[in-house]
Amino acid sequence: MLYPRRCPVCDGFLGGKEPLICRKCVAGLQLLEGPVCLRCGKPLERKDQEYCRDCGKKRHSYERGFAPFSYRGMIQESMMRFKYGGRAEYAKFYAAAVMAYGKRLLEYWSPDVMIPVPIHRERLLKRGYNQAEELAVRLSSMSGIPVERRAVLRIKNTKAQKELNDVERKKNLAQAFSIVKGYSPPRRILLVDDIYTTGSTIDTLALLLKKNGAQSVYFACVCVSPGDT
Repeated sequence: MLYPRRCPVCDGFLGGKEPLICRKCVAGLQLLEGPVCLRCGKPLERKDQEYCRDCGKKRHSYERGFAPFSYRGMIQESMMRFKYGGRAEYAKFYAAAVMAYGKRLLEYWSPDVMIPVPIHRERLLKRGYNQAEELAVRLSSMSGIPVERRAVLRIKNTKAQKELNDVERKKNLAQAFSIVKGYSPPRRILLVDDIYTTGSTIDTLALLLKKNGAQSVYFACVCVSPGDT
């Protein structure tokens, strides 16, 4: 049975000639432009800034990252459906957006492999898929960067990060991940996730990967939370 295609942004039905998103969303959707943080890619308030306040006062374990969208408005609602509403097919559009926005950075970083941020098996059973893995698989087919889905495990079913402050996030993620037995991380790694907020998850994974042999860890997400710029 064929189901009508839906726009990943507004969830409305797509016309036959509308490729990935509807005409209305094409007109209203905006990629991040102007000054962004040189570390995490969050939008900045002033052109003379190089880093957001968070990156200015915190030393991250990763090198750099980016995201094409700010986590608000239509995109925020869309990401909720993608993550919790069974809309795994949204990954095709969002991977294309990540690729179009970050192509030059990906070419410059030249990662050996991309690793999707893992979710705990209980959440995987509940959702039916890992949205980060769906993104990574499609991004891999577009970029040619191989994806490694069995590199890191989430061994602790942590609380939802969105409910916690920065200190609580770090405590929540303590010993949450483990390298799969026998896996040796390559030198340059790209982590893939849906939303970047404070960077606690990316930092935790980057530190773990570096302790096991990686030299440089970058990230690509769909959205960055505006947060404290």
